[in-house]
Parts: sequence; C-alpha cells; structure tokens
Amino acid sequence: MIPSIATVCVSGTLQEKLEAIAAAGFTAVEIFEIDLIAFPGSPAEVKRICGDLGLAIVTCQPFRDFEGMPDGRRQRVFDRAERKFDLLQELGSDLLFVCSNTSPEALSGIGRLAADFTELGERAGRRGLKVGYEALAWGRHVFDYRDAWEIVRRANRPEVGIVLDSFHVLSRRLDLSTIGTIPREKIAMVQMADAPLLQMDYLSWSRHWRCLPGQGELDLSGFMRALVATGYDGVLSLEIFNDRFRAGSARSVALDGHRSLIWLLDETARTIGQPIPGAVPMPAPGPVEAVEFIEFAVSEVERPGFERLLRTLGFARTGRHRSKDVDLWQQHDIRIVLNSEDDGFAHSYQITHGTSVCALALRVPDAQAATARAEALLDVPHAGAVGPGELDIPAVRGLGGSLIYFIDRASALGRWSEVDFEATGESAAGVGLTGVDHVSQSMQYEEMLTWLLFYSSLFDTRKAPSQAVLDPGGVVQSQVIESGLDGQTGHGLRLILNGSQSHRTLSARFVTDFFGSGVQHIAFATNDIVDTVQKLVANGLAMLPIPENYYDDLEARSELAPADIAVMKALNILYDADAGGSFRQAYTQTLDGGLFLEIVQRDGYAGYGAPNAGIRLAAQARLARPMTVPAPNRG
Repeated sequence: MIPSIATVCVSGTLQEKLEAIAAAGFTAVEIFEIDLIAFPGSPAEVKRICGDLGLAIVTCQPFRDFEGMPDGRRQRVFDRAERKFDLLQELGSDLLFVCSNTSPEALSGIGRLAADFTELGERAGRRGLKVGYEALAWGRHVFDYRDAWEIVRRANRPEVGIVLDSFHVLSRRLDLSTIGTIPREKIAMVQMADAPLLQMDYLSWSRHWRCLPGQGELDLSGFMRALVATGYDGVLSLEIFNDRFRAGSARSVALDGHRSLIWLLDETARTIGQPIPGAVPMPAPGPVEAVEFIEFAVSEVERPGFERLLRTLGFARTGRHRSKDVDLWQQHDIRIVLNSEDDGFAHSYQITHGTSVCALALRVPDAQAATARAEALLDVPHAGAVGPGELDIPAVRGLGGSLIYFIDRASALGRWSEVDFEATGESAAGVGLTGVDHVSQSMQYEEMLTWLLFYSSLFDTRKAPSQAVLDPGGVVQSQVIESGLDGQTGHGLRLILNGSQSHRTLSARFVTDFFGSGVQHIAFATNDIVDTVQKLVANGLAMLPIPENYYDDLEARSELAPADIAVMKALNILYDADAGGSFRQAYTQTLDGGLFLEIVQRDGYAGYGAPNAGIRLAAQARLARPMTVPAPNRG
C-alpha cells in the first residue's frame, strides 16, 4: 500500500504543508480544496511544487453535493464536475473524490443515484480520469459504505469506484464483512483515521476528534483485516481533522502521520500472519520489562544537595563511572544515575532544564531489536561519547529531547553497571523502596497524542482511556500507558502522560518553568508504606500535608479501621481500592525544578489513585513552593 496524507491534517500554508509532508517521507498527498483555494498561485504551480518535492497528487477533494440533485439543479452539478475535471488535469491528478450528498435538496433512490454516477463515469472516462465515491457518516441518504458500494456496482462504469474511510465506517459500527467482498479494482482509495469513542453527533466527532492510527479507540485492526482480504494495494491516505493538530507543528504531525501508517501496516501484517504490500520490515514490538535506571543531569553546584536527598531516600552510592563524572546510586531494584559531566548531552540538558531527569533506560528482551524497530518507525537515534572498554548503549530521542536507552539481559548490555562503573563498596539499609512503580511526564497538551503514538508503536503496550483530572487551576488530561506488567521479568513500565490546555495547572506550570516537557513525577514502590514513610520522615524528608477533612471522609466511605486511618492521617498517606485490592500512596513536597516523588503500596490494585488526584493537586497548589532538601542526618 502507498502511504499518503491529506493537507488538512497539518497546519500552515499549502507550501508549508507540502514541505512538511515531503520531509516526513511521504511520496503521495491529497490536496484539500480550501488549501488550494487559498494558495496564491495556479494549480499548475502546485503541481510543480509537488513534483519538486517528490509528491504525487492523489486527488483534490472533496467534490460535494453531487448525486441525487433535482432536475433543476442536476445540470449545474455536472457543469461543476467538468470544471473540477479541468482542475484535476491541471494538478496532474486523475481521481475525482465525491463524498455523499448532505444537501436537504438531495433526492433518494439507489437507481437515481447510480444513474448519476454512470453519467459521471462516462464523462470522466472521456478525459482519462476516475471517480471515487465515499459515504459520509452524516450523509443525507447515503451514510453506509454498503449503500455506496451498491451505487458504484449499479453504476457499472470502470471509472467509478468506492472510497473507504475508516472513520465513516467504524464510527457507525457498521459490519465489516462486506468490505472483503469488494473487488480490489473497484476501491478507488482508502482513507484512515482513528478516534476516541465519544457520544456526539458524527459531524462534530469527525471535525474535531479524529486522530492518527494508534492514538484512538476505533477497531482499525478489524477494518484493515477486511481491507487486506480484498487484495487492495493502492493509496492508504490519512484524513485527520483535529484541533490539537491544527495548533501543533506541521512537521511533527506529518512525521507522526507517517509513523502511524508504518505502525498500522506492521500491526496488520502481524495480526493476519502474512506480509502486506508496503509494510516496512521490522522486529516485533516487545514488552518493557522494567525501568533499568533513571538518569539525572545535575550541576556540580547542585550535586551535594541532590546526593543528600538520595541518602534521605535510602539510596547508597554503589558505583563511580570509570571515565566520566557520573555516579550510580541504588536501592533494591531502583537505580539512579547522576551525571555532572561538563560537556555532552546531559550537560546541555541541565543548562536548559536545570537538575532533572534527562534519560530513562528501559529493559527490553532484545535491545538491538528495539533499536531496529525504533529506526523503522522513524524515531531519532542518539549516539553519545563512549570511552575505551565502555558499553555503547543504544538510545533514541524521547520526550522534550530527553533520551530513551534500551538495555537487555541477554547481551553485554545487561552488565552495564559492572562494565562502566567501579564498585564503591558502599551500601545502605534503605527505607523499603523496592522498584519504580510509575513515571509521570508532563507536556504541552498538543504533544500528548505524539508521545502516545511514540510509546504504543515502539513497545507492546496497553493504553487506558484518557481521564480528565481536576486541578485547582483547570483540567489536566491524563493518559496511562502500561507494558510488561505480567510480573515475570520485572516491574514492567507504567507511564502517565499529562497535558493541560490551562496555563494555571500544576503540569502546565511545570512545562513553563522547565522550559519544555519532561518527567515531573516518579513513584517508587514499597511493600510497607507505613514503615517506609516513617523512615523518610525520621530522615527529615518533608511529605505533602493532606487536609484532615480527607480522613474524615475516608472513615465515612471506607471499611478501614479507625486505628489504620489514624496512622495514615499522621503520615499523610492516601487510600483507594478497586476490585483487585487496595492502594496506599504518599507524596513528597515539590523539589526545586518542579519534580516531586510518590511512595506507593499496591496490594492487587491496578489503578493510580485517580480519586485522590484532586486532593493531591489542591494540597500542592496550597504549598506552591519548593521543598528544602534536608540537611545531613548526623544522629
């Protein structure tokens, strides 16, 4: 199949859109009518620009309100079609894209509509052109692709075919089996769009909430299986209407678009167990077994204070890098790398963002396979300086320019801490922290779909429905992505993406103060949160104070014993439960730079304490000031 994209998907002028689409690697494009109308040049000039960029023009669409018009209007629509034919020939395209009629004047009747397409096909044939007919989900009489196919079939012209659009088919939950019976030569083109499952009118849903494959909840897998059954190998074009995309970078959206189609073809080929024309060869997506380490970029000035914080949290400095100003700190399965190099990637990141998480290392079954998959999906590789005898750990660029490292246990990469670091012999009793439970990344609202696609296309993941979390400064959209939580090989990956359209929410202020998107929140797991928090408080760590009213309400709505609630109240521990079990969580106050930490105890619970999020955000808003790193405990 031939990946394509409509200019309506991206922002900017037509010239800017075409340049972004070509830069993303597309070789085919749909010109949206309004983009051409607004262009200050001739269609022939658009054809020249596309030719220079290596883009074939699939069509200029849409051609509206054609079929079923009453006799007094019928000749006018055919006159319009002839002018559209002129335009297509000047553009160098051969496909007239007709969407089903939405005019209140339109008449019904399969025979009447088929007759219109018979004549339109004859006219197109005289010019060496083709016609594609699409059933809009909100069409006046034709809103089901099966009716559109019957009209095309009855028109009985070789020039007339059907246009299949995944949104129009799947939004109406139409049966997909008929798609597999359509002869492939009668499919003029296919348009792809995903979307969240919403209860609203089809037009509003389509115009504002479409998204790229892999970013929504429609059954694209079923649609693609039915399409592949026809043997179709033509144009597969994105047509996305989305307010976030219109506000975002044209180049970023175009790149995401190409990545989404690469992922979709690969996913479909794996689902059906056979190759698909146009699919890019790549390894299968694997799970994330664990967060292997979290790397912080820290200046020499701020390093002593950050090291005191780590000791307060129960970490020990277990390794010194053999050639760099980098240390390894550890507690059970949690590894923190502090990087204070005076040049290189971490240094540049620290200058921009201050002390912050500059990289996540994810343990996967096969690091080389993960790297190859990332490159096939157009992710950006990163190569850092490697000293003699040191490991070259593969990496790609992640959120906000940070890095994602790939590490496995099957290769030499599994010995990274021994190869690259000299053991200090230092150890600590710890405070009971056992692993990284989850990591939360805050970003611009417009970026959320980009990073959802990045993670879900690269790894074997499960995504939960997006949730709206109430912050005192507005609403935060929160998206959970999970991978490798079977417990067989590690803690897996739990990742939360947060974004807000309000500039006053905690996540939005973090992005502003941080000068970009990044990790705002790390949750560490413990098997006994009461013991862990008691030790942290004894070490001098300031926890986030929770109001007494919360515990009064907790006593009324839960079956917890009053004595248990009293302990949680004294330690500022929050509580939730689901069908699987219970969940306890406590937060530190906010560090300089906006980072805060969470301690969690899971007992069969699957969620993230969503009912407590508003309480936590209100408590953080009340403080609205950085916590002080505790002085060394000399007791």
